Amino acid sequence: MRLGRIGYINCYPVYGAIDRGLVRVGAELVTGTPAELNDLLVAGELDVSVISAVEYARHARDLVLLPDLAISCDGPVRSVALFCKRPVEDLDGHTVLLTASSRTSVGLVELLCRHVWNVQPKFAQARAEASDLDALTRLPHEALLVIGDPALLLAARHAYPHRYDLGEEWKQWTQLPFVFAVWAARRAAAHGLVRAIHQALLESRRWGLAHLDLLAAAASQATGVAETDCRSYFAGIDYALSDKHLAGLTDFFRRVAADGIVPHGSLHFLHVA
Repeated sequence: MRLGRIGYINCYPVYGAIDRGLVRVGAELVTGTPAELNDLLVAGELDVSVISAVEYARHARDLVLLPDLAISCDGPVRSVALFCKRPVEDLDGHTVLLTASSRTSVGLVELLCRHVWNVQPKFAQARAEASDLDALTRLPHEALLVIGDPALLLAARHAYPHRYDLGEEWKQWTQLPFVFAVWAARRAAAHGLVRAIHQALLESRRWGLAHLDLLAAAASQATGVAETDCRSYFAGIDYALSDKHLAGLTDFFRRVAADGIVPHGSLHFLHVA
């Protein structure tokens, strides 16, 4: 069995106990960016993985969701942001650079541009890795969408006069939580071994949420982000997939489907009884 893990610190509270050998998981861990893990799971190169919510919607017929496990927020998320050189309402016709690391955030920023900010920018794929902030910021653009650890580091530079937290923007628009990523398994792999991996992830999450100070120290050492900022960051992420999160996820799926961004994705869960 092969289990995908995002390399960003946002996954520390879910994988921390597994990484430290405190919880055993019967799978080989594969680390990558959200986009890399999306492609590996869809291609059958992974059995279970965290996956961008919008990619689950695209491939819902081939995947099942692991219950009660997600990367979500009910307000600001801090690590998914649009950095702008001008107010967002003035982006009409201007270039918005999109990094290749995530796909859910791209769908969300498209929705916000159309329905909240009422602008039609020119979206362009960045020709630089999201981790190379110096290269990214030198590319021609008026706004830059960045996720994960690079977003935290870019915010600390205060290099852009305007920053829009996409979790906060969604909350103001819909009054619902936003689910950026879920854990899913290949339908063909949805058997006892997957249920055991699911239970290991839940057990590791319980340990992680009880040891956020320790994880914040490790995250600070890994990224250079201040330890207090890492602790605040972890506190703002919700790793559950409750009814209120499902309401937000379903609403997002409805909106992106209505705009033709992705087909409507039905929610199918792993049977855990």
